[in-house]
Amino acid sequence: MSEQEEQQRKQLLERLAKEINRPYGKVCKTVELLDDGNTIPFIARYRKEITGEMDEVVLRQLAERLQYLRKLEQRKIEVLNGIREQGKLTEELEKRILAAAMLQEVEDYYLPYKQKRKTRAGAAREKGLEPLAQTILDGTGKNSVEEAAKSYIDEEAGAHTIEEALQGAMDIIAEILADDAELRKVARQLAHKEGVLVIKLRKKLEEEETTPYEMYYEYEEAVRKIPPHRVLAVNRGEKEEILSVKVEQPEDGIMATIHRRYGQKRPADAQALFEEAAKDSWRRLIAPAIEREIRNELTEQGEAQAIKVFSANLHSLLLQAPVKGHTVLGVDPGYRTGCKLAVVDDTGKVLEVGVMYPHPPQKKYKEAAALMEQLINRWHADIIAIGNGTASRESEALAAEVIRKCPGVNYVIVSEAGASVYSASPLAKEEFPEYDLSLRSAVSIARRLQDPLAELVKIEPKAVGVGQYQHDVTPKKLDEALGAVVEDCVNGVGVEVNTASGALLQYVAGLTASTANGIVKLRNEQGKLTSRKQLLQVPRLGPKAYEQCAGFIRIADGENPLDNTPVHPESYQVAEALLQQLGYSKEDLAGISLPAIREALGRVQIKEMARQLAVGEPTLRDIVAALQKPGRDPREELEPPLLRSDVLSMEDLKPGMELMGTVRNVVDFGAFVDIGVKQDGLIHISQFGNKFIKHPMEVVSVGDIIKVRVLDVDLRRSRIALTMKTGAE
Repeated sequence: MSEQEEQQRKQLLERLAKEINRPYGKVCKTVELLDDGNTIPFIARYRKEITGEMDEVVLRQLAERLQYLRKLEQRKIEVLNGIREQGKLTEELEKRILAAAMLQEVEDYYLPYKQKRKTRAGAAREKGLEPLAQTILDGTGKNSVEEAAKSYIDEEAGAHTIEEALQGAMDIIAEILADDAELRKVARQLAHKEGVLVIKLRKKLEEEETTPYEMYYEYEEAVRKIPPHRVLAVNRGEKEEILSVKVEQPEDGIMATIHRRYGQKRPADAQALFEEAAKDSWRRLIAPAIEREIRNELTEQGEAQAIKVFSANLHSLLLQAPVKGHTVLGVDPGYRTGCKLAVVDDTGKVLEVGVMYPHPPQKKYKEAAALMEQLINRWHADIIAIGNGTASRESEALAAEVIRKCPGVNYVIVSEAGASVYSASPLAKEEFPEYDLSLRSAVSIARRLQDPLAELVKIEPKAVGVGQYQHDVTPKKLDEALGAVVEDCVNGVGVEVNTASGALLQYVAGLTASTANGIVKLRNEQGKLTSRKQLLQVPRLGPKAYEQCAGFIRIADGENPLDNTPVHPESYQVAEALLQQLGYSKEDLAGISLPAIREALGRVQIKEMARQLAVGEPTLRDIVAALQKPGRDPREELEPPLLRSDVLSMEDLKPGMELMGTVRNVVDFGAFVDIGVKQDGLIHISQFGNKFIKHPMEVVSVGDIIKVRVLDVDLRRSRIALTMKTGAE
């Protein structure tokens, strides 16, 4: 690396450290870890001393920003080389390009030197009119502009008339102004500060015709104030050709800026032509370009917020508490095709499947109730999991009636979002080749109650239905963000290698779909894995991949009790030395000594013990926590799903009624809560408490069990307004 390249690298890392507010040295070491192919979950968990304990969120922010800054530096080099090759690179221009903080600034400086498609100014230059344009712009002509224009009339290659020559000169001036990077910068700032998004109804509607965009038929809002979710709603309305959208920009302000930058004295006729060219430049070239930029920026902000909301909701959904140790009857409700049933035992094994037809058109209600009761009694099922789709509430009423005859049985409503996507997937076909699609959905509904994470990873993340305008977001961006969420959740919990599916294993740090399936194949051929080291027998799973994945793999009842903890194999010696200091061995972790070990670990002085064992304090803290609870599933400390034994209808609801509910989705303007009736209720952002909040996620997350009070019930529109406020309104 040359001295100049080293200096550029240093400047980039200094800027990165400043932006994420972390020590320069830690940022340098973290970037080295990323460049060496280490995964973010691995770095976050097992390289805390190096990173200064950056978590996954900060590490992903760092990695994303690093990619942008490297792209920026690369583009600067390309632009400088491009201008240098033209022999037009000045020292001042080079300084400005090197100092640019954003890609857009670099592109602005490059604009005058960029190879353009055929433009009016380009055609005028081909006619030799650039000197005339410069004469008008500088105001240096000794004669009138019309006199000056006469010398540029050329019947063969040039202008044919004075008017044509002057028009060509003005086209060149318009492009010069539009290519002025500093002028564009000011125009962009003014548009952001004073611009207004103006939205109107585009198409003529039939009488009484309604659309979801009624509030936008005549709507204006400042560019700097419009919330991200509104931008995506408006974009969708425009795409559907219902709305027209434009950005009104402060023309007076930009014209004043043009006069300040190009305010040299000119003869009256030259000034008049300049004024005309300046207005043309603004209206035809600058304003449309700035409008496109602003719309793109607003859309990017809207997408970023939508992805942020979806990611947070998905994180909460995946990490809901598993319901372990229960035999579950899964119900995928339906009308014409019936309700599909699947009983699964506490390991997720399917015991029996069936179909019942309690709802129209068959209305075999008694037969359906009898079948449910038989399945519950035959397999000792103690929870009924009902999908929340079509015919869900009618099926809920049936379940409530059945369990009155079955003491100890409860039911729960489960989000069935994505169940149909899973049931039609190659994975579902491979798992259950003997069942049709709908029966697979019933199995999925039952299993996602038992272990939401293990089941939901089988579904494309964007199909799980906890987002906000996710269908309006660039698919690649959404997929990358949601993939990162699933990866963080899976590695945060850890994966039992002897029961996990290939779909779950592929999200473990360092593993791919190929190596994950290789682990399943090894397990099927050799029986249960008894040691993490056996992972090295999997084809294409080498030492680097093993280093990344080993700590996140769990092996219950294996050869080494440490294999059932988050302790990484590289730290086994430290863990064993720690236990030895306390008078125990690793074998004691799996025996009756565990309570005593926990007590002893609780008394460990981290600072002093870290010095004795020659290990970093963060690593030792993690080892102590891991040894206190071998085999621990962090989700078990969360609140379990809300189990019910009776059913309500919307007609039963009255303002003031207090209910317990499950948060199903959180969006910018509120949260949707399942309170046990047909329609989820909405808590508006203004109803989360007696204090102002910026976002509902400050108060609730998907899966939370919360107490709410009914504010209003609109039976005609099937809307329920809820509040979490306390006291009189």
